[in-house]
Amino acid sequence: MSLILLTIKGISYSQTQSGAYALVLSEMEGTRTLPIIIGAFEAQSIAIALETEIRPPRPLTHDLFKTFSDRFKINIKEVIIHKLVDGVFFSSLVCEKEGKEEVIDTRTSDAIAIAVRFNAPIYAYENILDKAGIYLKVEEELELENQQESTEISLELEEIVKQDDDNFSSLTLKELHNQLNNAVEDENYEMAAKIRDEISKRS
Repeated sequence: MSLILLTIKGISYSQTQSGAYALVLSEMEGTRTLPIIIGAFEAQSIAIALETEIRPPRPLTHDLFKTFSDRFKINIKEVIIHKLVDGVFFSSLVCEKEGKEEVIDTRTSDAIAIAVRFNAPIYAYENILDKAGIYLKVEEELELENQQESTEISLELEEIVKQDDDNFSSLTLKELHNQLNNAVEDENYEMAAKIRDEISKRS
């Protein structure tokens, strides 16, 4: 049974489950996407790992796993989504230490949050994409950007946190950078995302 290489296409609020999020994976060489419902914590953890400017001052659970694995020289080679039962995806972490390989069962949301931190490839079996794969029109249903010509990740942290009416337009860039640093130190990732976006608008 063949394995299909996937990439993270984006994260959106779930249209079917309140308080949940839809993580959308896309096959690298094809047009199918695989939407997976995940929890708020896992969605935030994946988003933070994908961000380049926001780093939590204290490690999240998946960051701790990465530090632990690095310290004991355990490498995550790949993640495999290997089973789908009643709408629930089952995954495995393929780990390696000193040339010995081990396979660990894990929730798919945790597996992907870990894979991002290790830059590990994410695979799914062909039969899972046959059952649950949806063609790119799913992006419209999930309110993701419909850019079929691009493989860039469309992921903004403000899609995962509640927005408010903060206005940073009156601040200078230096003041914005100072506030960004303060927000990250205070673990206020919602505020940090908004400040980061204001900085990006001016770049």
